[in-house]
Amino acid sequence: MIEIPSDLHPDLVPLTFLLGNWAGAGVHDFPGSEKCNFGQEVSFSHDGRDFLEYRSHTWVLDAEGNKVKPLESESGFWRVSKDRKVEVVMVRDDGVVEVWYGELADKKPQIDLATDAVARTAASGPYSGGKRLYGYVNSDLMWVGEKQTPEVPLRPYMSAQLKKVVSPDDVAEMARNLGDLPDDGIAFFK
Repeated sequence: MIEIPSDLHPDLVPLTFLLGNWAGAGVHDFPGSEKCNFGQEVSFSHDGRDFLEYRSHTWVLDAEGNKVKPLESESGFWRVSKDRKVEVVMVRDDGVVEVWYGELADKKPQIDLATDAVARTAASGPYSGGKRLYGYVNSDLMWVGEKQTPEVPLRPYMSAQLKKVVSPDDVAEMARNLGDLPDDGIAFFK
């Protein structure tokens, strides 16, 4: 169930499905890089202003699902206009800064984005743009990213399925809202 926080800026209501902490796994595959499975943690938060703050960390997983090494990290800010246009400013650990534009799908929690501007530091690798699709499907956050370089045309390179993470604070709040339970615990099921 998607809940709208009372202190959420009204413009952000269409992006409510993104809010929270997410974790999961996916696949990374792009020419010039080793194909791998990866783990991911994503956070979308707000402070009452008209944007969501975004953070993502990914790491390479071994065959048993253990963290091997960092893969990519990025952070940014997401906004949405009254006509459901989405804009994102994102910075990645490899020295790339991107401006993304897109829109929310009609009547479903899905966002299509494409890069509008890309700036790179001298240390970053070749990169000229990308596309992303985010969707809220059966309570999971799913996404696929495409990227292109001067040598490689636009193609999928990362995708993941993420589950909502319940924090200890969330569990404590749920416990407070349960009210009085029977002392023995078993009576609850009778």
